[in-house]
Amino acid sequence: MAEMTGQCLCGAMTYELAAAPQRVTICYCRFCQRATGSTQAVLPVLPLADLSVSGEERVHRHVSKGSGKEVHIHFCAACGTNVYVSYERWPGMVGLFAGTLDGPVSLDPATTKQIFVSSARPGTVIAAGIPAFWEHAATLDGAAEEPFVLEVATVVEGLRRG
Repeated sequence: MAEMTGQCLCGAMTYELAAAPQRVTICYCRFCQRATGSTQAVLPVLPLADLSVSGEERVHRHVSKGSGKEVHIHFCAACGTNVYVSYERWPGMVGLFAGTLDGPVSLDPATTKQIFVSSARPGTVIAAGIPAFWEHAATLDGAAEEPFVLEVATVVEGLRRG
């Protein structure tokens, strides 16, 4: 039995998860803003092996300005809904576009992170209590960056690095 299910807008592309996502990434980078048409992408992350997709999908390949690695957007061939993303940098892992899930995903501060806060659009609210990073959570060589955690939700205009 599937742990979770989801689909594109028209229902032609569906998916099932064999297990719950391992973590959730909230990304405020310009790429994710454009991919979602919103201020951020909410991406439950899991191994590709736990994702079973039905229906015709297409893939858009994009080279990340930050890492120089490809990011692959998997979308419905019929309606164009972005369903999930895979990464050259992290082979074997995928991030679902959370809006395609049939049910909600929980944001547990122990397994959720916010990245590219420095790219957040004016008026965006950065969540309190969830580790946040100005850019990515790891350097290009894989070393962990140090997160910060806001005590109260903060509108980007009031957020300053340092």
